[in-house]
Amino acid sequence: MIRLLTPVALVFCIAAAALGQQPRVVNGNVQPQALSGALDRAIRDRASSSEAMWIGYAVPAANPDSQMCCWSDGANVTCNLEPGATASAAGAAGATGPVRLDSGDMFFVLFRSEKGQITRIRTFSEDCPLDAGGRTIHWLTGVNAGDSVSLLSAHATSSIRRIADAALAAISMHADASALDALVSFARSASSTHVRGQALFWLSQRAGQKAVGTIAEAIEKDPETDVKRRAVFALSQLPKGEGVPLLINVARTNPNPVVKKQAIFWLGQSKDARALKFFEEILFK
Repeated sequence: MIRLLTPVALVFCIAAAALGQQPRVVNGNVQPQALSGALDRAIRDRASSSEAMWIGYAVPAANPDSQMCCWSDGANVTCNLEPGATASAAGAAGATGPVRLDSGDMFFVLFRSEKGQITRIRTFSEDCPLDAGGRTIHWLTGVNAGDSVSLLSAHATSSIRRIADAALAAISMHADASALDALVSFARSASSTHVRGQALFWLSQRAGQKAVGTIAEAIEKDPETDVKRRAVFALSQLPKGEGVPLLINVARTNPNPVVKKQAIFWLGQSKDARALKFFEEILFK
């Protein structure tokens, strides 16, 4: 028999789902608010305050099984948001909000603002308890994942490297298809060699034909040897040994000796039978 939820039960389930997308916090105040208007404008409006604060939201995760938290000796601990603080096991049990038994299908993106400037971007699993360091967390609900990718893309070219790196990492964690498109765009055309290299690494975590094609393209066409080296490393990070045949091809055919050497190095680290066969061929031919 199919049981229909009563209106009261339905409202309770919706409220529980909304709370499940809000972080468990100690030593801080969470102020949830439904997003009204553009996400970037909402972030700017709140960041315009001279008060140091955090602004965050939840979006679907590309890999729900991934853990983005603080760990010590295999034990989950409370992650401190404020710069310079260290993770502590104390306080996790007192965190406000629902306790999850798994990492969840969502992940959290948080921006720290101070004196009108974004000073840090951090990401956490949905089950990770947070210590806000006495700060207020303005929590936006109803955020569109594509808008989140666009917002983070604007920060991925920041002159502050830790912000740019964190933005690219956060983009890669989005399940939304626009995240892959953004990483491909940065890998191909970002003016910064560092950003191109970072985008290639995060592409390797997504795998798939589009990601692999972009990495291979960088090895062949990027004008900077350093980016080519990062692309070779990205091939070595592809899951299930997917990059091994591509590394072998680079080792055999690439005219750049630095790139060729890098491919051979990562083949040696792979301990893959195909790599061993390749080494036997070049050593005993």
